[in-house]
Amino acid sequence: MIEFVLYLVFGAALGTLGGLFGIGGGLIAIPMLGVLFGLDQQIAQGTALVMVVPNVMLALWRYHQRNKIELRYALPLASMGFCFAWLGSIWAVGIDAQSMRIGFVAFLIALCAYNLVRMFFTSAAPSTQMNHSWPWLGVLGAASGTMGGLFGVGGAVVATPVLTSVFGTTQVVAQGLSLALALPSTGVTLVTYGVHHQVNWMIGVPLAIGGLMSISWGVKIAHSLPERLLRALFCGFLLCCAVMLVFKA
Repeated sequence: MIEFVLYLVFGAALGTLGGLFGIGGGLIAIPMLGVLFGLDQQIAQGTALVMVVPNVMLALWRYHQRNKIELRYALPLASMGFCFAWLGSIWAVGIDAQSMRIGFVAFLIALCAYNLVRMFFTSAAPSTQMNHSWPWLGVLGAASGTMGGLFGVGGAVVATPVLTSVFGTTQVVAQGLSLALALPSTGVTLVTYGVHHQVNWMIGVPLAIGGLMSISWGVKIAHSLPERLLRALFCGFLLCCAVMLVFKA
């Protein structure tokens, strides 16, 4: 019972972060499950997805309520993300756990560096309109889906900074579109991990319940923060996750 409550509280904290950054909470759940609970990298990723899938569903709905997500932009992202997430997840379950963890650390550091570079260079004012559409949204969906399937983070963490820097959207619009990409890709990734017995359901289910209780609060906070502060927090969030995994690896 004590463990269940612990996982529930942990899931609530992750749900808040997932709503704040539009990533479903999996990015920080994975290193935390590895560092605090000693799970192998693949099992940590699969278990985090149990929480991520319902969190993404709710967060996507909340973002859509506050800032309507355009289907013409979301559809190519989501469809290509789904196909390539499936391929990435099949690849992931066959990789050595330690190699996977090291790869995940490198992935986070690269994302953090990319976001830091963006913060020190001026760019065009963000808008709700896209600088590029199909087929470039499909390319982004394919790349994000592959990374999401491989590392179990739904691809949103890849798509969000690219949408703001290359496609010119605001941070909250990018996070909403990234959730549309993440929903089908996290679903197919969870199924693949589950079929290969890389999920701890006893941990994942209470995490999911806790996340659903708090994710709407994170979305509300995201829409109240200044654009630059939200980007800075997102970058710091990536760095913290990488540091945690470095100590584990």
